[in-house]
Amino acid sequence: MQAHQLKPPAGAKHAKKRVGRGNAAGQGTYSGRGLKGQKARAGRKPRRFFEGGQTRLIKKLPRRRGFTNPFRVEYSPVNLDQLRAFGAGSDVTPEQLKEKGILRSLRKPVKVLAGGEIDKALTVHAHKFSLAAKQKIETAGGTAVEIVNGNSV
Repeated sequence: MQAHQLKPPAGAKHAKKRVGRGNAAGQGTYSGRGLKGQKARAGRKPRRFFEGGQTRLIKKLPRRRGFTNPFRVEYSPVNLDQLRAFGAGSDVTPEQLKEKGILRSLRKPVKVLAGGEIDKALTVHAHKFSLAAKQKIETAGGTAVEIVNGNSV
C-alpha cells in the first residue's frame, strides 16, 4: 500500500452539504438561510461583534485612562523594624539584606522606609531613604548612606 492509496475509514468523513439543488435534496428554496434579510443575501455578512446598529458593548465599557510612565523606578521597600536583625554598629548593605532574607533579589534598588523603630546605631547603605527613616536612623546614632550609580555617597 502506498500513501496515495490511503483512505479514511467508512463513516469518518461527512459528505459536503450541497445547498440550493432543489427541495428533494433537502436544502432547496432558501438553502438554510431562512427568509429575507441581510444574512440571507449574497456577499458580505455583518462584521464581527456588530450588534444591529445599537452601540457596541465594547464602546459602553469604561476605558482605561492616564498613561504609564516609562521612567518610573520601582524600589524594594525595607522598613526600619526589619533592620533589627543586624547587630549594633554594623554596616547594612543590599547584599547583606539579601543574605538575611529581607530582600528577594538585588535587581530593584532599595528604599528604606520609616516603618517601626530603630534603637541601634547602624550604617545603612541604600539607594533611597524616606525623610522620616533618615531622621530615625540618625537619632539612633547611625548614618544613612545613599548609593548612587553603584557607589556609596
